[in-house]
Amino acid sequence: MIEKRVALVTGANKGIGRQIAAQLAARGVTVVLAARDDTRRAEAATALGVDSVRLDVTDPASARAAAEHVERRHGRLDVLVNNAGITGGSFDPPSRIDVDVARRVFDTNYFGVIAVTNAMLPLLRRSPAARIVNVSSSVGSFAATSTPGSALASLPPSVTYPTSKTALNALTVQYAKELAPEGILVNAACPGWCATDLNGNAGDRTPEQGAAIAVELATLPDGGPTGGFFDDGGPVPW
Repeated sequence: MIEKRVALVTGANKGIGRQIAAQLAARGVTVVLAARDDTRRAEAATALGVDSVRLDVTDPASARAAAEHVERRHGRLDVLVNNAGITGGSFDPPSRIDVDVARRVFDTNYFGVIAVTNAMLPLLRRSPAARIVNVSSSVGSFAATSTPGSALASLPPSVTYPTSKTALNALTVQYAKELAPEGILVNAACPGWCATDLNGNAGDRTPEQGAAIAVELATLPDGGPTGGFFDDGGPVPW
């Protein structure tokens, strides 16, 4: 691995994303904190002492502008953490979902990852050891949500956040397959049920705890896994 890495973390003005940025910075990584809320982004970047850039993951032009910022300031990118995510404010089942709400969730949680990753790929390809981490969730696991008697199987049916994370997991595998010949490792991270704004601060883990697995995957050594889904305990079933 190279000594001084450059990482961009999306949705990093608060919660798990902010903690990922903080923990990477504490490891000596040059962090670019990316978020669409200018006020919160500036506050977080100042508090952490890191670079920042405005990035709305649902806007491909914003993703390209963020890539231009990274190129001007740093010349390359070694780590991309796709952390930005939303619930859409609705957990309705398939029969009652507002399709526009589902589209908004997928715009951020799935299509946004494609837009940002593709914008950053030219910079990642300049790194001798690039890493991409997609922050997912166990609610996107087919196995965890369909095994009779499991805690996640008892959750009410929803086609917004859970299905967007299932799609993100599949996307992670496809990027890993494409980029493996170039030595770029691509993995999905499950932070666990963390107390953040996303769930009304109801989780049983802290954002600091949730960030740890993403940081681990972002700093994998050469020869590390790719195309996997991991939490603190190891691989998560698809």
